Amino acid sequence: MTSKQPWDDVIPLEERETYALAGLGGAAGFGRRPALLVIDVQYRSMGDRPMPIRDAIKQYPTSCGEAGWRAVAQIAELIELFRGKGWPVIFPHVARKIGHDNGAFSAKIPGIMQIPPEGYEFVREAAPLPGELLLPKTQASAFFGTPLATYLIGGGVDSLVVTGCTTSGCVRASVVDACALNFKSIVPSDAVYDRSPTSHAVNLFDIASKYADVAPTQAVLQRLAALPEAAALAGGAR
Repeated sequence: MTSKQPWDDVIPLEERETYALAGLGGAAGFGRRPALLVIDVQYRSMGDRPMPIRDAIKQYPTSCGEAGWRAVAQIAELIELFRGKGWPVIFPHVARKIGHDNGAFSAKIPGIMQIPPEGYEFVREAAPLPGELLLPKTQASAFFGTPLATYLIGGGVDSLVVTGCTTSGCVRASVVDACALNFKSIVPSDAVYDRSPTSHAVNLFDIASKYADVAPTQAVLQRLAALPEAAALAGGAR
C-alpha cells in the first residue's frame, strides 16, 4: 500500500491517475556521493521564533512563519547525518540586495528589499560550521550565477538532498536546474517549507512527477544511512 503523500488532499485523484498513466512520477534513484543543500534557512524566511505566518510577516515580509520552524528539526537531522558521514553541507542563501543587484525579481517582489540585516542571519538550529560552503545568491536557483555546479563536479558529487525554502521558489528552481545538469535529487517533504500549504503540496507533486524523488525525512535518512562514508569512498578510489 502506497503511503499518503503531501499532495493527496490537494491534487484530485483523477489528475494523479492521469500523471501515472503518462509514466510520470517514477523513482529517479540516487547516487553514492551526495551533498546537502540547505537553502535560505535564514530568519528572514521564518521569523525569529515560531509564530503564525500573519504575525511573522509583520516582522519580515518574506517569512513563512511556523512552517519554517516545523521543518528546522528535520533539516537539523539531515545536517547531522551529512556531517557525520563527511559529506558536503552547502548553504545557498539570500544575499543582501544592494545597488546593481536590484533586478526583475526585486521589482516583482519589493518586500524582499525591506529586510533588516539581522534577518539575513542563519537560523541557529541549522547554521553552517566554519569551513562549510556558503553560497550567496541573488536569484531563485542555487545554481544561477553561483559556482555550485563547478564545486559539485570538482568534488565528485553525483546527487543532492535539497532542503529549505520556499518549496515553490528556490527549492523548485534549484531542483529543476539540478535535473538539467544531470544531478539526481531527493527532496525531503517535511524538510522544505512554503508560506502557502497549497503551493507547497502542488509543487512537491510537480517535483515528484518530473524532477526528483520526494519522501519524508525519516525515509531519506534511512536511505542515506546505508551509503558509505566519504572516507570509505575515497579509500576505495585509490
